[in-house]
Amino acid sequence: MSEELLINISPMESRVAVLDNGILGEIYIERHHKLGLVGNIYLGTVVRVLPGMQAAFVDIGQSRTAFLHVNDMQREPRPVAEDKSKAATNDKKDNSDNSATTETSTDSLAVTPPVVSTQSTEVVPVSKTLIQHRLHESQRILVQVTKDQLGSKGARLTTNISLPSRYLVYLPSSDHIGISQRIDGEEERTRLKTELSSLMQTVNLKGGLIARTATERVPVDKLEEDIYYLLQLWRTICARRQEINHHQSSELIYQELSLPLRSIRDLVHADTEKVIIDNTQIYEQVRYFAKEFVPFIYDKIVHYTAEQSLFDVHRVEDDLRDALKRRVDLKSGGYLIIDQTEAMTTIDVNTGSFVGGRSLEDTVYKTNLEATHAIARQLRLRNLGGIIILDFIDMLEQQHKDDVLESLQAQLTQDYAKTKITQVSELGLVEMTRKRTRESLGQQLCEPCSTCQGRGFVKTAETVCFEIFREIMRCARTYNSPKKFTVVAHAAVIDLLLTSESDTVADLEYLLGRVITFDVENLYTQEQYDIVLD
Repeated sequence: MSEELLINISPMESRVAVLDNGILGEIYIERHHKLGLVGNIYLGTVVRVLPGMQAAFVDIGQSRTAFLHVNDMQREPRPVAEDKSKAATNDKKDNSDNSATTETSTDSLAVTPPVVSTQSTEVVPVSKTLIQHRLHESQRILVQVTKDQLGSKGARLTTNISLPSRYLVYLPSSDHIGISQRIDGEEERTRLKTELSSLMQTVNLKGGLIARTATERVPVDKLEEDIYYLLQLWRTICARRQEINHHQSSELIYQELSLPLRSIRDLVHADTEKVIIDNTQIYEQVRYFAKEFVPFIYDKIVHYTAEQSLFDVHRVEDDLRDALKRRVDLKSGGYLIIDQTEAMTTIDVNTGSFVGGRSLEDTVYKTNLEATHAIARQLRLRNLGGIIILDFIDMLEQQHKDDVLESLQAQLTQDYAKTKITQVSELGLVEMTRKRTRESLGQQLCEPCSTCQGRGFVKTAETVCFEIFREIMRCARTYNSPKKFTVVAHAAVIDLLLTSESDTVADLEYLLGRVITFDVENLYTQEQYDIVLD
């Protein structure tokens, strides 16, 4: 599989498209007036502590207070043992525990820091772990954003700081070495653990490290450069914290890289053939960054200077428009229906015009297999997260169900986000979750319909007419003085009142003894109307 990165820069936003064999696989968009917060480090102020939720709201200088749960806080340090021999014994036991943890630790390419391993086998008193005993209002606290603001929810925070570089992730509050789960070779995993342990001792690095997928077969000198970079970055952050600690307001201490540079750090790999950029300034910045941190991609960076838009040439704009549609057509004639709600996302698979050739079971099986490829692509392209329900067409044979699930799992291995799926249920449903750190494509580019308010449907003109009749009768009973009623409404509603419902209007005028007139308001939606009393 070959990949290309297209970086499109405009005065309003930056966009990065990932093409898999010429097909749009992922799209990242960053509005310049609304930069993402994930990865940013703040010196925040605790606004409110909620013991009932074991969480706290923290002011980080954004429009909404951010959310910090006790599970996202680093563990309390272990008390120093009075007896030195006992401390040595415990330390030895801790090291064995940590080495066991290291064997099973994994890492995804997400910025979200992993859970910090326990530093002691001693039981920590419950009172020490309760958030009300660890935080108080107005307390200053160093936090990192792990999830952007989504809808009405504020950003999600952690005190387990993580600093990513090209090959490594530095965890100042941890003490173990983890290896990305995408690195399969046991020999390579062992090599990385050994070399990273040695380098940490050489530079006296306190904390933990995670080897990212890009570290596979990377020489030790490159790892050493990354460690020195991360160590210097952490020292800068600590110095910045001390510098602004006396300030009363919450402040940004460290800001994550811009989207173009972040994409070079996180998205390029051995299969990346080209990085095409259509902006001269960003082209120079990316080349400088790549020369320092990702030298293997340096010669593959191309400056696009043609008149036609870069995204138009590669049909990215068309694919982007299709990604906002509810229906996704399959090549066979089947299709998917994708509905995103606040609680979950549902994806329904339908055969459509695909009739197959041998039997109904065979038709269903082939449609479901094809759908697994489209579903995996749409999850990445639309950045759908949270709970996702996949409604496959019912299959009778267990082998077919197993094949469909295996195909889905295989397609999801290309997804950077962490996913978890269940077996196919008796109803043909598959429940899955996908880690969500930022808004989906639809949430980022769209807003609820001003006419239906996000319902997806509006009242019929006939329904609105009947509401108007009831409202006129209500006004007639309440107010005795009006001699005339003027109905102001949408053109479709007025047309219906003057045609199909004209008899009802005449009967109502006779019953009430008042004249009813009509006025079209083009700015009104079909559901809007007013009754003016004259």
